[in-house]
Amino acid sequence: MSTGKAPGKLYLAGEYAVVETGFPAVIASVNQYVTAHITKSENGGTIQSKNLNKELIHWDRQGTELVFDDTESQLQYILSAINFVEKYALEKNAKLDYYDLLVTSELDSKDGKKYGLGSSAAVTVAVVKTLGDFYHLNLTAMDVYKLSAISHLSVQGNGSLGDIAASAFGGIVAYKSPDRNWVFNMVRNHSLTKLLELHWPELKIETLKLPENLELTVGWTGSPASTSILVDRIALSKAQKVEKYQHFLKSSRANVEHLIDGFRSNNSELIKDMISKYRSLLADLADFSDVHIETEMLAQLCDIAEKFGGAAKTSGAGGGDCGIVISNRQIEIDQLKEEWKKVGITPLTLKIGEIIAHA
Repeated sequence: MSTGKAPGKLYLAGEYAVVETGFPAVIASVNQYVTAHITKSENGGTIQSKNLNKELIHWDRQGTELVFDDTESQLQYILSAINFVEKYALEKNAKLDYYDLLVTSELDSKDGKKYGLGSSAAVTVAVVKTLGDFYHLNLTAMDVYKLSAISHLSVQGNGSLGDIAASAFGGIVAYKSPDRNWVFNMVRNHSLTKLLELHWPELKIETLKLPENLELTVGWTGSPASTSILVDRIALSKAQKVEKYQHFLKSSRANVEHLIDGFRSNNSELIKDMISKYRSLLADLADFSDVHIETEMLAQLCDIAEKFGGAAKTSGAGGGDCGIVISNRQIEIDQLKEEWKKVGITPLTLKIGEIIAHA
């Protein structure tokens, strides 16, 4: 049996700007995971994902192609990951086999509500890892990122792939998105072996560590956000308000580069300062785009945290989901959480995920 797990993620800074090639973000993995289990089977296999789709899907092979009994499945990320890992396995002269695949997730609440921790990315990474292990492909963290990125792009067609990086590497990553047009062209024209060997233009992944005197606290507003809808609205605004959008990008880059320097030099005050300032940058972006990033609940979450001396902001697309706080360990975290609960914010028991591999 092979098992692979991948953590969920939270953006610390750089969201929205990171969808542009070469603009940095800092993303934390969290200690809640998607786990994929593979067990060898005979003459046919099954796929089950208890969180994404309750149904058991049966599959068979025609030559090297997988054939499914359920083409309407919600499991397209899993199917895409299988497709690309098996294509790579064939390039490495592995013999394809039958297996049962079970995917389980800790990234949603008990009653199935989404926290916004990037489940499709973590599912993709977990399947790539466990299937890589099953076929003895000896994938590095960067190999896992690249195969997962290709799998994810083939389903979604866009996105920064930052959540893939956080899930593949664990810990906290400084991330710059690759040139996705280049990736699409290379996938069409080259082997996966070649694509994994090459440096991807603009891609940068560096593992960072939070200074020991700081901690991450996460609150959830109870209303899930649609990342794709919010990002699409910002894209429309970017076309209409070019100058303001370019100013946002430039400010975001400077802010996140300072934040990364703060991590590298173990400078807690600089880290907190840049987190607070990114909250203001997102407020400016929301203002000129007419997009509701910081909801009333998220504003309360941040304001309460600031009252206790923490640096706080929305995480990811905003519009609901989570807010994050970076604070010194001495602050009254329990009191802060009680204040959150009074206004209907749920404190999540999330910590930063373990580092899986250094870039």
